[in-house]
Amino acid sequence: MNLAVVRTDTGPRVVVRRRGDEVVQTAYRSLRAALEANLQHSHALREGAPVDPATLEFAPVADRDAKVFCIGHNYRAHIREMGHDLPTHPNVFSKFGSALVGATDAIELDRAAAQWDWEAELAVVIGGRTRRVTPQAARAQIAGYTVANDISARDWQRRSSQWLLGKTFEKTTPVGPWLVTPDEVDPEDGLDVRCLVDGVEKQAASTADLLFRPAFLVSYLSQVLTLEPGDVVLTGTPGGVGAARTPAERLTPGQTVRTEIDGLGCLVNTCIGTGSPEQVPTSTGTTSA
Repeated sequence: MNLAVVRTDTGPRVVVRRRGDEVVQTAYRSLRAALEANLQHSHALREGAPVDPATLEFAPVADRDAKVFCIGHNYRAHIREMGHDLPTHPNVFSKFGSALVGATDAIELDRAAAQWDWEAELAVVIGGRTRRVTPQAARAQIAGYTVANDISARDWQRRSSQWLLGKTFEKTTPVGPWLVTPDEVDPEDGLDVRCLVDGVEKQAASTADLLFRPAFLVSYLSQVLTLEPGDVVLTGTPGGVGAARTPAERLTPGQTVRTEIDGLGCLVNTCIGTGSPEQVPTSTGTTSA
């Protein structure tokens, strides 16, 4: 089964796509509410109004108040290209729900930053309240998987040892379009991950290269806090990011980013410029002239 959050005239609604591409709109107005009702396990779902898949306007596959966790340096090839040793523990940071956009929404490249980069990622969506579980038990707490791109402002990311501000600019992180349940796809089998910019392939890898796998990450995070239905874990990006290229490459307004994962779908997002660099405070606390 596949779930998505779409925009309608009456607000967000959860839709379900079953095998055969039949799509129905449910009464649920948030992904969390749908997951708390175990909608992902309702294979005999009959209620709901049929909708034309071509008319769907996808919102992010996450609610605005969902916790969003991100894992850095989790593909072996990416760790090597950045010149780091393999970590012994996951490198965890977070972002806020205001950073998320839908599968075809614009990516807003704020002019406060100058070094924008792409990061294709497999994302995990939590299905039930999860606290202090083993990796084996964590598998049952995964509602499904989706596609994400952790668009990053490298200059802000590198201003300090904490990555948050370089990772959570508003309206920069597409997530979706569909949440695909684990009975249909398993990253352990090795799913192909790709990122293309203006049709040119920049990243191509397999989830088999992940150092810390989804179930382990869910277990690891659950030791610290309770994961709730609809929370999201971005599992890291493979090699091929712009910052690691010679010369370094950057995203600019007008470019189109396509992010694909086999069995999950694709994101197609055009970059637009927003904001003004003149509004950014300097490191001394004074405003730029």
